[in-house]
Amino acid sequence: MTRLARRGLAGIALVGVTLFVGRAWQSQLGPPLRPWHTYVPHELRAEEIDAVDWADYLKAEASIFDLLRTELVQKLDEEDRVPSNRYFDGSPVHPGRFAQDWNRSYVLSPDGPPAGAAVFLHGLTDSPYSLRHVARQYLAHGYVSVVIRLPAHGTVPGALTAVEWEDWQAATRLAVREAVRRSGPGKPLHLVGYSQGGALAVKYALDALDAPGEASSPRPDRLVLISPMIGITSHARFAGLAGLPAVLPAFAKAAWLGVLPEFNPFKYNSFPVNAARQAHGLTVAIQRQTARYAREGRLAQLPPILTFQSVADFTVSARAIVSGLYAHLPSNGSELVLFDLNQAAKLGPLLRSPDESRLARILPPPPRRYRTTVVTNAGPATLEVVARTTEAGGMDEQSRPLGVSYPVEIYSLSHVALPFPQSDGLYGMQPDPSEDFGVHLGAMAVRGERGLLILSLDALLRLSSNPFFPYLAERIDECLVAPGPSARGLR
Repeated sequence: MTRLARRGLAGIALVGVTLFVGRAWQSQLGPPLRPWHTYVPHELRAEEIDAVDWADYLKAEASIFDLLRTELVQKLDEEDRVPSNRYFDGSPVHPGRFAQDWNRSYVLSPDGPPAGAAVFLHGLTDSPYSLRHVARQYLAHGYVSVVIRLPAHGTVPGALTAVEWEDWQAATRLAVREAVRRSGPGKPLHLVGYSQGGALAVKYALDALDAPGEASSPRPDRLVLISPMIGITSHARFAGLAGLPAVLPAFAKAAWLGVLPEFNPFKYNSFPVNAARQAHGLTVAIQRQTARYAREGRLAQLPPILTFQSVADFTVSARAIVSGLYAHLPSNGSELVLFDLNQAAKLGPLLRSPDESRLARILPPPPRRYRTTVVTNAGPATLEVVARTTEAGGMDEQSRPLGVSYPVEIYSLSHVALPFPQSDGLYGMQPDPSEDFGVHLGAMAVRGERGLLILSLDALLRLSSNPFFPYLAERIDECLVAPGPSARGLR
């Protein structure tokens, strides 16, 4: 080895050691790990999920929640028995105190014969709570709705330190099998995915093209994606390196990108390195598979995809939805609905980048093989909202007034806002008074001194419900059959 090569290797080693030490030091900042970060429930893995039925999955899920109560909730130290901790059974946000624990899997069934089957897939760190409004909408149309709790969710954030994205994909297959079993053969099958759930829906649809038979992996007739995780920041590929110091017990916190108070009854606030790694692995698999199938001419068999996406999204890449998915789709009736910034907000120099360039960075110029709709202000100085639609293959844009206005206090939608109406009991800006989940996170508009709240300023400012949810629901209605009989509720 030459002297120059030895110097190069020494330099690389020095950089590596420096980064390792820096990350180890950084990990010691902030609050310490609590029991819900270190407790890891035993979840079924992919090969086990593929071998069980829905009843077995629910039985295993019930066992996880039973152990969670005996091994964590009932053993909390006194310092953790505070109202802001969802794992304290005396807290107003403790999920066990609600009539329905929306962290668990559930099924909504119509009274009469199902008109179709729908599977609902929630997002990363989330729970089945997030898609309950859309699931009820499908139920009103006579669909049987299977809303599954994906492995490592709804329990403790520590569960995400041991999961793999293939476990989530196996759970998706299980939910599809159960939905089709309940609806019967020959009925429409829809997959509805939010955030990471959108990625899982796309992955299932791609995998179904390879299925040896319709009975083993039924092909969906429609995908409905809400803020889908088709692509995330490129930095996520290096998330595993951030967790390297955690191999030393003294630096266990290095396995976490965020350690926060857990005050949300249906979503984790803390975020481990492994969650980022798995999310990145899933998106890479989807983009590679989509591009390969496009080259092979196999995407013609994909079902129509209806996607709802905010042009402002801190969590996923809006551009990747087009470049990694829609750019490869055939002309099959798919549509992309984009919610624009509030052009009348007049934020001007406070924006990190010019708002007029956001749409241009996401959408290529027409013609496109898919329909596009932009929900935006009717004019730069008005709060009235219109839907501007360009048909697949067309050049002209048609504008339709929606009869609603952009709330003056909202400058954009967000990644987390889209599946929640403003009346949502937890996230809505005008929460339904009949629903009490211990806190109204979406209705907080408070001012005071810094340092008093356990929430960050970003968490308070981020919009958590969708003022245009009625339009989203209307567009989903167009995908469904005529309303079915009245529902009989949870099963």
